[in-house]
Amino acid sequence: NQKIMATQTTAPLKTIDCGDGIIAIDTYYHRPMMDASHLIIAQNEAAFIDVGTKFSMPHLLGSLDKYKVRREEVRYIILTHIHLDHAGGAGHLMQALPHATLLVHPRGLRHMCDPSKLWAGTVQVYGENNTKALYGELLPIDEKRIVCPNDGQNIPLGNRQLNFFYTLGHAKHHFCIQDQQSGAVFSGDSFGISYRELDSSKGPFILPTTTPIHFDPDAMHKTVDAIVERAPPAVYLTHFSRVEGVAKLAQDMHTHIDALTALAQNYQATLKQGVESLMSAMRTYLWKALDDHGCTLSGEQRATLLDKDIELNAQGLSVWLAGR
Repeated sequence: NQKIMATQTTAPLKTIDCGDGIIAIDTYYHRPMMDASHLIIAQNEAAFIDVGTKFSMPHLLGSLDKYKVRREEVRYIILTHIHLDHAGGAGHLMQALPHATLLVHPRGLRHMCDPSKLWAGTVQVYGENNTKALYGELLPIDEKRIVCPNDGQNIPLGNRQLNFFYTLGHAKHHFCIQDQQSGAVFSGDSFGISYRELDSSKGPFILPTTTPIHFDPDAMHKTVDAIVERAPPAVYLTHFSRVEGVAKLAQDMHTHIDALTALAQNYQATLKQGVESLMSAMRTYLWKALDDHGCTLSGEQRATLLDKDIELNAQGLSVWLAGR
């Protein structure tokens, strides 16, 4: 984790101009091209959607310099949800951008004002030293600088409108944002993860995030359908950025949600001893799906990209089963 922290802070700025005034910024969380922040530029205003950790700050601020956006022009910092790979750096970025307002789901408001419980919960999972190495410290944000959009609300940004809609399944404090100008949806973790290294001639490979503690397969199915119903030409995932062919990816998401929940139920009896057996079964399932997708990466390369997600997803499936 000390190596991860060093990589986050010293890696060169990497951005992708996606068109329509949308810039993807690599935050270098865990590894390159795992976690993206997105910068939307609209006339003389701008917004960040998801911000990574404290260690992402040089990359986010560097992107403003690269695209000639003045700091006082950043109107909003938007968090799709408050998991720390998306929101851990919010307090630091708000300090650096004193004219910005934070937009967050109402269920995330108190944790942004007082992140002590968020910190304690993360320490319980990773330990104090590892948490510091992964996220740095969390800074509280003045409630006067926070706004909680309503479900379905439009909020203006320069010459464009951002529509916010609540999305359950991954976290109860999650919303997605549709940019009305481009039609694209910024999905956080509500439309799964899709690493660019897994792309093939068939397009992107996508899988759901079933991480603790709010995973709900029925709600996730509904969220996937709600995103498709908006007919976005592209979806911007935090892990990792722009994907197209949304209707096909939605079908894949539905298939994987059902398959992974069925696997968890099959291995329910072993979960009292840990999630290792379920993780092994999930690898077998995903490796077969990757083979069918035309992925040519080796098993070792796949494990490097996906093992952390497989572990967290197995833990989330275990929590889901225990709460049924």
